[in-house]
Amino acid sequence: MYKVFRDWMQRYFSDEEAVVLAVLLVLGFTAILTLGGMLAPVLAGMVLAFLMQGLVRQLQQWRMPRMLAVWSVYALFIGLLAVFLMVLVPLLWKQVIALFNELPGMLGKGQSLLLVLPDRYPHLVSDVQVLEAIEAVRGELAKFGQMLLTFSLSSLWLLVNALIYLVLVPILVFFFLKDHQLMGRWFRGYLPRERTLITHVAQEMNQQIANYIRGKAVEIVICGGATYAAFAALGLNYAALLALLVGVSVVVPYVGAVVVTVPVALIALFQWGWSDQFITLMVIYAVIQALDGNVLVPLLFSEAVNLHPVAIICAVLLFGGLWGFWGVFFAIPLATLFKAVLDAWPQQPSVPPLVAAEG
Repeated sequence: MYKVFRDWMQRYFSDEEAVVLAVLLVLGFTAILTLGGMLAPVLAGMVLAFLMQGLVRQLQQWRMPRMLAVWSVYALFIGLLAVFLMVLVPLLWKQVIALFNELPGMLGKGQSLLLVLPDRYPHLVSDVQVLEAIEAVRGELAKFGQMLLTFSLSSLWLLVNALIYLVLVPILVFFFLKDHQLMGRWFRGYLPRERTLITHVAQEMNQQIANYIRGKAVEIVICGGATYAAFAALGLNYAALLALLVGVSVVVPYVGAVVVTVPVALIALFQWGWSDQFITLMVIYAVIQALDGNVLVPLLFSEAVNLHPVAIICAVLLFGGLWGFWGVFFAIPLATLFKAVLDAWPQQPSVPPLVAAEG
């Protein structure tokens, strides 16, 4: 047993760079797990700055001085943030309040529809099953009401946190944009001089994460915008709120589109019933989802690492359980990181790479 363990250590950890890379990965994940809550504004600033670095470099390629490019991109960021806070947030808040006010009426309609089922389909649904389903829904609504009460009691603390984010994150974004080269040189000063393995992994991850995060941000904007335009044109209630859900749903591969279809279909059904408007909306919504999956995603992520669907689902479940929404958002980049490390790490030639099977 000792010989097997020694041979395994010599095979995978005989290289100094491999040991350093392993230590860096362990320290990084430990820091995020233990200090992620306190450093959340810093992490958010890093992500936003990383999203905007490509635009800064593009402006520099157009012969614009670096500081002018940084200030231009930062001004665009502040402008979009102001539009979001002054236009989108009030609209979303108004629609959320309207939805909560209309929720009892929608539940009454739903209960009436359920009570009709035993008469129409007596062999499939019984009165007892319908009553049990109604009681279960009422129980879930009671839990939801308690959650809302708890949320309202802690709203002052949430407001303070939001103000902290609104102040700190824009400041951090500016400094990450302005001094990212200086910070990179400072960090590299603590690494070994011979770092071929670390450099290879870092370069691959920088390219893949940049492609993924920026592509995902563009996908959220395009899907959310197209959905809002379609829903608003058809006159669907809560169009902005549902479009936001559809945009955010693209973060979760495979599952997000299925889950968000439920509120879209329910609100349309309560508003129009089983009518031509309902069918038209669902057809348009299906077309948007099809274009997203078959046109937009291949176009935006053509340079992304081809991960197997099982690896993607496992990454979403694992990192989502650890870090919630941000864990889901970064599940594919983190899975790509592990794949890059495994591909660059010394390994037996018989181990095949895990990639998606070609159709």
